[in-house]
Amino acid sequence: MISVTQILALVVPFIFGLLIGVLIRRLIGVALVLLAILLLAVAVGYISPSTAMGIIQSLGYTAYQAAEKLGVLKAMIPYSSLTFIIGLVIGLLIK
Repeated sequence: MISVTQILALVVPFIFGLLIGVLIRRLIGVALVLLAILLLAVAVGYISPSTAMGIIQSLGYTAYQAAEKLGVLKAMIPYSSLTFIIGLVIGLLIK
């Protein structure tokens, strides 16, 4: 018979993968929208290309700092679990 511990060992990594997949998909979507806004602002002449590059560099630096702070969570994520990978793929693909 399957115990609750065994079920949780399968379900928890799946949920982690699903949530991280959804988060990655949404972050990529937001990044693409911000890039489109910057490109449109440069094309129309609202901002100069050098200002846009400064904004992109600033966003990149901020994202790097956030990734460093989230590095602590990296040790908790079960990358090698098949259920995590399945959840991640589903999270990336669902709309």
